[in-house]
Amino acid sequence: MTTQTRNEVLLEGLALAAPEWSHENHGTQFYRFFLQVPRLSGTPDVLPVLLPDTLLPQAAAAGPLRVRGQLRSFNNRTGVGNRLVLTVYAQEIAPGDGESCNLIRLSGTLCKPPVFRRTPLGRSICDLMLASPRRYGRADYLPVIAWGQLAVQASRLQVGDPLALEGRVQSRSYHKVTDSGTEERVAYEVSMMHWMDAVESDTP
Repeated sequence: MTTQTRNEVLLEGLALAAPEWSHENHGTQFYRFFLQVPRLSGTPDVLPVLLPDTLLPQAAAAGPLRVRGQLRSFNNRTGVGNRLVLTVYAQEIAPGDGESCNLIRLSGTLCKPPVFRRTPLGRSICDLMLASPRRYGRADYLPVIAWGQLAVQASRLQVGDPLALEGRVQSRSYHKVTDSGTEERVAYEVSMMHWMDAVESDTP
């Protein structure tokens, strides 16, 4: 049994609106919508979902949607400077069963030094950047945040070290100071819940 890179996302939540056209690539039309996934804290994650036109009928179903796919990244060069944009790329969409879900299993290689810090209340945080290889020589660059003892352990990693984890995809609002004033923006990241020991090639 060989190991391979893993990038698996499973979400269940409510679509906030019908999918809207996003772009065309190699003859395929892609659409985008936002999925609201409840959190235990009460504040939901609102996550962008990108889907090919072949999945539009499934995305039109009423009620909760269950989305299976991958977390993808690309550089948005439309503004000043490059900005990493994350989206969930849907490979399957089906009606949900009413049980909210937000799960990602992810592996790759650390591509930046860990940044360890503490909150004003003293809680440990570690910011990581994981390169998860994709087909055709491409890779997704995915920000990961670890808390508590996981943060302490992750802070000891070095660039080039392999990392396999299980967590959730979360949205986070923040304020960005620009030349025109302060803007409210939303960042997306993987909140790490625990390590995964192995990545198996026969995972469904």
